[in-house]
Amino acid sequence: MTAGVFITGTDTDIGKTIVTAGLLRALRTRGINACSMKPVQTGTVPGPDGFDAIDLSFHHKVAEMEVARDVYDLMAPFCYEPACSPHLAGRMAGAYPDFEKIASCYRQLGERYDLVLVEGAGGVYAPMDESRTMLDLMMTLELPVVLVARRGLGTINHSLLSVEAIRGRGLELFGVVFNEAENVERDYIREDNVAAVEKFGDVAILGDIDYLETLESNPNAAWAAFEGKAGALIDRLLKVQV
Repeated sequence: MTAGVFITGTDTDIGKTIVTAGLLRALRTRGINACSMKPVQTGTVPGPDGFDAIDLSFHHKVAEMEVARDVYDLMAPFCYEPACSPHLAGRMAGAYPDFEKIASCYRQLGERYDLVLVEGAGGVYAPMDESRTMLDLMMTLELPVVLVARRGLGTINHSLLSVEAIRGRGLELFGVVFNEAENVERDYIREDNVAAVEKFGDVAILGDIDYLETLESNPNAAWAAFEGKAGALIDRLLKVQV
């Protein structure tokens, strides 16, 4: 059985791609034959060999990972140019994401890799077609879930609703990772928001990641800081791989 985890978020631009890339890098530097997958990517760039799934390509850049084009296409089976919800992109293209194909691609990746990190698009209720949402894709893949959230004002409500939605579908929730997507300082409100989600959601906080300020100037330092703040999640994934 393929080992994997689904990484979702409370919203778009929440830091799912940063978290997925950092985890992939951390796992591969520990000798784990891991890969990532972006089943649905909107806002893509067409090229001579096919679409460039920008989030997936970022994962590979961070993890210093190269794959053949046929494997890349398994990792990003549905790419759309418009930067919008998957259901709208699919409607405009005349072809919605096919869950059976995504599941098949996931299984094929599982034959090549020991652990697959699946990054969703948008939040848990992001519509995939005219009747199904990202939660339905999670259920199709039957993977445990990691929820990425932000620390700022409003996150308690968004996070607890997402936690309830995931658990309400019978999915296993590993825990929540807080990620700071903007360069703001920690303060009492942000600290208490994290504690409130942990308490009221009865959920494990597996990471509390600061903004990676040196990502461009000193990426090694940035990712080392990431691993220091996401150690509990990395340890959890190492157990999944086993």
